[in-house]
Amino acid sequence: MYFTSHYTSLLGSITLASDGQALTGLWFDGQKYFADTLPSEHTEADLPVFEQTGRWLDRYFDGKMPDFTPTLRLLGSPFRLAVWEILCQIPYGSVTTYGEIAARLAKQRGVPRMSAQAVGGAVGHNPVSLIVPCHRVVGSGGSLTGYAGGVEKKAALLRLENVDMARLSVPKRGTAL
Repeated sequence: MYFTSHYTSLLGSITLASDGQALTGLWFDGQKYFADTLPSEHTEADLPVFEQTGRWLDRYFDGKMPDFTPTLRLLGSPFRLAVWEILCQIPYGSVTTYGEIAARLAKQRGVPRMSAQAVGGAVGHNPVSLIVPCHRVVGSGGSLTGYAGGVEKKAALLRLENVDMARLSVPKRGTAL
């Protein structure tokens, strides 16, 4: 059985999902790929993991680096899991690029190169936004692209973490990426 709960953030409503033990999903409502790993049969519930996640989100949206991580259960292909593991290693207040993640994966796997586009697909399908920090991945040259919650939210999250936005290029509203 799967369960959901809701959290209201300064950037909008967030839906949380759990298998009863661990957090399995965290999405801004309406984002691309919203709840794509959540089974159609689920029910609203108050669970300890949702309470823990709420404390994490409170701390995060207060502009503080959370000092704990809720219990997570990420389900995906081995490739996606490897990408998400790398995302979890990006420090608070830092960014990396899709290309840097691809190079790191290639080195781990002993191959000459990996596709940055394939990495982008895995990053975009991250089922636990914010805690698995896909918003910390930027395009080459620092372009803010590819956030399922929208580029404006990505920029706001990076500002919340005090990332130096001067070296990043934020598209103007209405500008195609």
